[in-house]
Amino acid sequence: MAQRVFTQTFGVVGAIMEKDGKFLLVQETKPAVKGMWNHPAGWIDVEENPLEAVKREVKEETGYEFEPQHILGIYSLAKPEAGIIHHAIKIIYIGKILGEQGQYWEHEISQTKWFTPEEIEAMDLHTLRDKDIKTMIKDYISGKKYPLDLLTHTNQK
Repeated sequence: MAQRVFTQTFGVVGAIMEKDGKFLLVQETKPAVKGMWNHPAGWIDVEENPLEAVKREVKEETGYEFEPQHILGIYSLAKPEAGIIHHAIKIIYIGKILGEQGQYWEHEISQTKWFTPEEIEAMDLHTLRDKDIKTMIKDYISGKKYPLDLLTHTNQK
């Protein structure tokens, strides 16, 4: 895995996963964000197709297989953290959950839980990792979605 550099804008993929009107969030264990809730998300590895990256991240963080069907949106989030401005460009997918929940990475995630939109809206920044998650949930509920071919990945090897 490449070294993570926070002094420049970086790429992240994530998923908004809905089932029966509730949305799946993961509780983080990393020291800087321990106990906070987040949508399944993570860095795009160097040379990795973002579509494959979101499948990998969802599996690692939730234990579910995920089939992306649309792009919900592309979100730009700049936030101060430990004296540095972290600026992520997030490609957020929506899609199907396949099968039953398997094992997730317990060294990064302590638990997964389904929340109503109202429960997520009531969370503050001591509970919810990033406030743009609230916008994503609202965008999902409003029916916002874009075709997967909005993004083209090319590896110029």
